[in-house]
Amino acid sequence: MIPAPASGIVVGDDGLARPSWAATDPLMREYYDTEWGMPVRDEHGMFERISLEAFQSGLSWATILRKRPAFREAFHGFDPDVIAEYTDADVERLLADAGIVRNRLKILATITNAKATIALRDEGGLVDFVWSFRPSSTPEPRTYADIPTTSAESIALSKALRKKGFAFVGPTTMFALMEAVGIVDTHLVDSHRRGTSDVWSAAR
Repeated sequence: MIPAPASGIVVGDDGLARPSWAATDPLMREYYDTEWGMPVRDEHGMFERISLEAFQSGLSWATILRKRPAFREAFHGFDPDVIAEYTDADVERLLADAGIVRNRLKILATITNAKATIALRDEGGLVDFVWSFRPSSTPEPRTYADIPTTSAESIALSKALRKKGFAFVGPTTMFALMEAVGIVDTHLVDSHRRGTSDVWSAAR
């Protein structure tokens, strides 16, 4: 493995260029190579991503990714219809589950967001709502310093989701969501993943 230059890119033993955060941990590398930045177009997938991004707030994504199987089991596969019916007993069950992040406010936000997701179905659904905030262009970062943490669109999405009753959907969290589901492409321009979502070209 070639050490990361100032750009933050590391060329792995397989000859592929990745950001340093995805270059060593096998789980993060697999996530980066196969999932991060690829379009999410289904309600379950989008709801799960919004939920996990909320739980990630203040923590590392690696922590959430390692706990994702436990999260999926604890939250019934992130099925909004099931979660919207959770009771106080479910909240206590989740708070006792060492496999997930045991944060009462975030657990309650997930239930709140499940209800808001169901309500959005009458307006075209969560997926179309989130994707409607896709910008006209995407960043083309050459170094980590070039990658923004918010955008006008993530701020607008945050405000719009809050008006629809969602919680834990701040602008930074929503920008991370937009990166994760392919709405923006913030892969470094020298990464082997740049442009692979087919949402944006691999402009260099």
